[in-house]
Formats: sequence, C-alpha cells, structure tokens
Amino acid sequence: MIVGYTTGVFDLFHVGHLNILRQAKEQCDYLIVGVSTDELVQQYKNKTPVICYEERVEIVKAIRYVDEVVPQVDRDKFGAWEKYRFNRMFVGDDWKGTPLWLELEEKFRPHGVEIVDFPYTKGTSSTFLKQTLAAIGGK
Repeated sequence: MIVGYTTGVFDLFHVGHLNILRQAKEQCDYLIVGVSTDELVQQYKNKTPVICYEERVEIVKAIRYVDEVVPQVDRDKFGAWEKYRFNRMFVGDDWKGTPLWLELEEKFRPHGVEIVDFPYTKGTSSTFLKQTLAAIGGK
C-alpha cells in the first residue's frame, strides 16, 4: 500500500487546493494531509489565517480524496515521516531544487520515500483571493 502525505494551510480553500489533493490521491492508496495550525502559520508566514485551524480541518476532512487529517505543528517533514511512515510526499513545484528540497531528498532516499512535485494552479492562490477581497472591501 502506498501512503501519501502532503501539507498546507488550506486557508480560503480553492480549486488549486482541490487539484493538489486530487492529484496526490491519484498516486497513492491512502492520503494523509497535514493542516498547518494557526500558531505555525503565524510563526513562519507572520500572519493569521482568515479561517481558523479547526474549520480548515473540517473543510479538508470533507474532501473525498483525503483519508486522514493531522495537525502540522512544525515544518519538519522528516519528523512527520517518522510519525506517519508515508511512501510519497507531495509538494508544490516551487520547492523543487531548493536547499530544503535537496536536503529532504537526501534524508528520504535511504527510506525509499519519493518526493513528488505538482505545479501550482495558475491564476489562483489564497494570497490573490485575500488581495482581491481587500480591494473590494476598500471601495
């Protein structure tokens, strides 16, 4: 059985999020999704999600491609592997070739974990949605 793992904030859930979850599920038998806690988002993005953690978890749990939702309390992907023992980790293609990507490939290689990258959906992002909403609200 192939166990997949991906993470995200999933704030203002949109079709790009759905595409990543669909594509991930197509490549594994069981998909675990880590949803970033509000504290983690504040720590590394220096902003608070629009939708609180508990509600984002409920949204992601309702997606038919998702088999299990877990909290992402830190960005330690190898620590997540030690806990969940996944075979494939799915990430956005903006990670590819970065020092973190290369480090993870090295750490995961002896354990047979494959890192699979997906392209972000063009024209859609939570940041874009927030900016659009702010512009509308300012008028």
